[in-house]
Amino acid sequence: MENQEQHKRRPRYKGTHPKNYKEKYKELNPEKYGDTVAKIIQKGHTPAGMHISICVKEILDFLQIRPGQKGLDATLGYGGHTHEMLKCLNHKGHLYSLDVDPIELVKTRERLEKLGYGEDVLTIKHINFAKIDKVCEEVGKFDFVLADLGVSSMQIDNPDRGFTYKKDGPLDLRLNPQKGVSAAQRLRDVTQAELQGMLVENSDEPYAEEISRAIMKSIYSGGDVSTTTQLRQIITDALAFLPADKRKDIIKKSCQRTFQALRIDVNSEFEVLYTFLEKLPNVLVSGGRVAILTFHSGEDRLVKKAFKTMYREGIYKEIANDVIRPSAEECNMNSRARSAKLRWAVKA
Repeated sequence: MENQEQHKRRPRYKGTHPKNYKEKYKELNPEKYGDTVAKIIQKGHTPAGMHISICVKEILDFLQIRPGQKGLDATLGYGGHTHEMLKCLNHKGHLYSLDVDPIELVKTRERLEKLGYGEDVLTIKHINFAKIDKVCEEVGKFDFVLADLGVSSMQIDNPDRGFTYKKDGPLDLRLNPQKGVSAAQRLRDVTQAELQGMLVENSDEPYAEEISRAIMKSIYSGGDVSTTTQLRQIITDALAFLPADKRKDIIKKSCQRTFQALRIDVNSEFEVLYTFLEKLPNVLVSGGRVAILTFHSGEDRLVKKAFKTMYREGIYKEIANDVIRPSAEECNMNSRARSAKLRWAVKA
């Protein structure tokens, strides 16, 4: 028949296992290839296009969600935390979930709808969590709030998003690629002093001077720094003076920190988090609970300082004295959990 949908062949790849993101058709279709996905997770890896939620038990233990409550997931992502919180509500009450990523938001909405969570219990908004006050004005205060500040695995794994130095792709790094400037453009707009400061402030990069000088030298001489591999090569060359036995590991960590610093900058992550923390108490009911999951020292310092300051001022009646970390078992099952830190507070 003319209207019959044409059959599409699966992606071809060299070798026994697909290496390219788009060739991993089984991992990218977990509903159809559940057994394959389960085996990958069991080995301690995250399947392509998926995200494994971190500290789920610890978060739920603290939030103490009850049916009938109203909650907010400030960072929807893949929807794993949202799904677990919805199960606690048991179709009684309502959960609001926010995200700035228009690409993943659509996929997550469809995924949760298939699990039976429609607009009667779940409202998803394409909005930055710095605007929680606007959401609160519209729907009222919340009994519980969760913010998972980590970049989702499906964003990291997709080379088209440019979040990782490990795969070749455009040097973008925007959580919302429809707004703002890419990391490539940002590098063309900054001075060496600004870039060096960015690397120090956003990721504590010990070789900030050498890396920033090399990047600016490449740009000033007409070199192209528009892809992830081009930036990785510049960092590698800039640190070629290091001892051979230590060079590989240091370059890896400097690449991670440089990409982190650029991502924080192009998404104004510290400014957004500061605004969120400032507005947070005003969207919580008395006794309302908030849990925040951070993944690097800069984020954790901001959360710790805000909670301590507001505790002293009597805004929060209780805060976490120490960070809660994922269990050793969780870290073994999910290597991306190792850097996670969980802090919480209770509104007075």
